[in-house]
Order: sequence, then C-alpha cells, then structure tokens
Amino acid sequence: MTGSTTQSTFPVGDVRIELTVQGSGAPLLFLHPEIGIASDAPIIAELAKHWTVHVPSHPGFGASELPRWMSEVDDLAYFYLDYLEAQGIDKAVVVGSSLGGWIAAEMAVRSCERVSYLVLAGAAGIKVSDREHRDFADIFTLSISEVNALSYTGAALAQQDYKALDEAALTVLHRNREATGLFAWSPYMHHPKLRRRLGRIKAPTLVLWGDDDRIVSADYGRAYSAAIPGSTFDLIEGSGHYPHIEQPAAFAARVARHAGR
Repeated sequence: MTGSTTQSTFPVGDVRIELTVQGSGAPLLFLHPEIGIASDAPIIAELAKHWTVHVPSHPGFGASELPRWMSEVDDLAYFYLDYLEAQGIDKAVVVGSSLGGWIAAEMAVRSCERVSYLVLAGAAGIKVSDREHRDFADIFTLSISEVNALSYTGAALAQQDYKALDEAALTVLHRNREATGLFAWSPYMHHPKLRRRLGRIKAPTLVLWGDDDRIVSADYGRAYSAAIPGSTFDLIEGSGHYPHIEQPAAFAARVARHAGR
C-alpha cells in the first residue's frame, strides 16, 4: 500500500516550500537533483511502497520560496535539518540525488541525530581530481540536449522536446537552473572541505551510482564512498546520472534492501 498523496506548501521558519507526501510507515526524505522533481514522479510511488515519502522542492526550485539570505548548499543542509524537526521526525531515511545528494551529505556531517540511513545517489559535493580537471560535467556551458545525452542512457529521455512544454513548466525549468547556478556555480558542484568532513557521518550509508553515468563517473562515486566510514557502494545497471528516473523500481528496491525495509 502506498497510502494517499498530499501536495501542499509547508513552512519551515519563514520559508514556504512546495511539498509532496505519499505512503505510510517510517519517514523517508527524498532530496531531488538540480533538475527538480514532479509530484507524480514514479520514484515517489516506488519508495512509498516502503515508507512515508517526503518530497520537498528545495528553496528556489519548483514553486518554493527563495529567501534572500540563502545562497549556499550549507544553507539548504541546515534548512532540511530544521525541516525534520518541524515535521516532528525523529529518524528518517535521507535519500539525495546529485545536488540533493550533496545537500544530504552536508546534513549528515553536521548531524545524524535525525538520520537513520543515508543514500547518496550520483551525489555532487566533493573534489576528487586536481584543480586542472573537472569531476562533474559543466552543465552550464553545454546545451540542454548535450547535458541530457550525458545524463541518460535511454533515447526518449535524452531527446526531450522542451518546445512542447507549457509556460508553467518552462518557468519551473528556468527556476531550477537559476537556483542551481546560485547554489552550485562557485566552486562548481563541490565544497572544498566536504571530502575531509565525510568521516563525521555516523549513519549507515549507501552510495548509489548509475553504471553509465557520464555526468560524474562511478570512480568519483567510489571515492565518495571510501571517505565515509563503513559505507557501501553499489551500481544500478541501465541508468545514467539519474537512476531514480531511469530505473525507479530498481532504485527503490536497492534503497529498501540496504535500509532494512
């Protein structure tokens, strides 16, 4: 049973965010990637077979407010720690994809008090190569079609027709891109100190990667996992940078298996 779905706005302090909640059982917080997430995304229903799934749109993304004082990923990390407290959630599985994985990691190095299990999928946030080489493909200098070609293995997703989108959908698309630039442009897609701080993570952790991720390599994911004590690294076959989109059932099953559901 996935339970009912509610869509609303929810206040965290003085910031109101767009929120979808679906399912029943123990709580799971899903932190979306830089492309955002739709309220009817299949991954939500898959995860809701096991948990009560909370899917907020980050401040500045979707229809969520963006306060003037928010400008860095650590602002988002503290925001979501406050979100768990505001919802009265004592322990949650926290799952983050790409930018969302970076936010989840920043949350966990600060406090795992409310985190029962951590899943980092294609996570950004650390620097692995030297200063002359980029770990994460530059999504701002490439066209959207080029970024999609690197992000997905399936042709249908890689060749999305953005001309067919209505005004509301285009507004969300551009808000998501603008907010990504605000939070992740400089330094690009990482925090220089995060890799050294990953040893502070106390929650059991799964680092999950698509086997055909051409945005950020699986070796980067292995380096991420190696920096987190006791973490597990796993690959999902037939997926690129967003396995929760290309393989939602396999993604949810992998999370359920590792998180003990």
